[in-house]
Amino acid sequence: MKKKKEVTIYDLAKELNFSPSTISRALNNHKSIGKKTTKKVQKTAEEFGYRPNALAASLRNNTTKTIGIMMSRINRPFQASLITGIEKTARKSNFNVIITQSDDKYENEVKNAKALYDARIGGLIVSLGMETQDTSHFDQYVKQNIPIVFVDRVPESFNSYRVIIDNYAAGYRATKHLIEQGCKRIAHFAGAQHVNVYHLRKKGYLDAINEHGLQVDEELILDLKTLSFEEGKKATKKLLKLENPPDGIFSANDTAAVSAILYAKEKGIKIPQELAIIGFNDDPISRIVEPTLSTVSHPAIKMGEISTKKILEHATRKLDTAVSEITMLDTEVIVRNSSNRNLK
Repeated sequence: MKKKKEVTIYDLAKELNFSPSTISRALNNHKSIGKKTTKKVQKTAEEFGYRPNALAASLRNNTTKTIGIMMSRINRPFQASLITGIEKTARKSNFNVIITQSDDKYENEVKNAKALYDARIGGLIVSLGMETQDTSHFDQYVKQNIPIVFVDRVPESFNSYRVIIDNYAAGYRATKHLIEQGCKRIAHFAGAQHVNVYHLRKKGYLDAINEHGLQVDEELILDLKTLSFEEGKKATKKLLKLENPPDGIFSANDTAAVSAILYAKEKGIKIPQELAIIGFNDDPISRIVEPTLSTVSHPAIKMGEISTKKILEHATRKLDTAVSEITMLDTEVIVRNSSNRNLK
């Protein structure tokens, strides 16, 4: 079937006997065009099946009213909630979003950055992938004054907006909670240590152990590549085989913590009496697993909303991209049955 010719503003101008500039202004609700004319033009445009040419507009302005999103894994509850906050806020300002995921692969992230750049997005929101250590693929955005907001997993040194939580304090408080429950040998499921969030959570864990007079045992610290369910199960199996196994586990995410609960239960370990467990993120599964998982809140939706507002404010104020601004949000320890030894 032959493709139907696109309707242009010139076709509408000819049909209505208006100038193309009048058609363009009416379609954009310009105040210089009367309401009656605007309504007539828009009605005719709808009847003719007219579609605005966003690509042409982007070529004229060098950007579109589109925000690019780069996430590692959009099937993770935290990142899905983050995207919800971004999309909801963007829609209110008539911005669209394009979502990409890297599956935590550096090569995919580089390709996604190029694809979004070529799409002439007006701003970029990024949560770095696990493999990413070199951030030079974002330099192209800086050169074109396209604002970037790094959220949650952020680079240590890159002049940009950053929206984060205090991961050190959160890791410290999670570990302190286990200590207050009477745990003496606390294991830690740590993520990749070049990623800021996991490095800081581990540092908080170590300081809490040291400051409360306990012994740091390197045998109890396991750096997991992706903190997946399978890795959590394997790590728990390894810990429980130790001659002196842990009586507490602080996992840097909820996924690995849930797998620890399930494997420990399978082996007849009483939770939390023999093994107290706390995760991180407050994913929905933390409220479903039995016993329910203690965790640390992670305000994903709010982080997404703030990230988008940074992009919109930057565009409105026409700021230079060479900014270094950090927004840090609070978290809290959510105590549930997996760690609460005070339950009767």
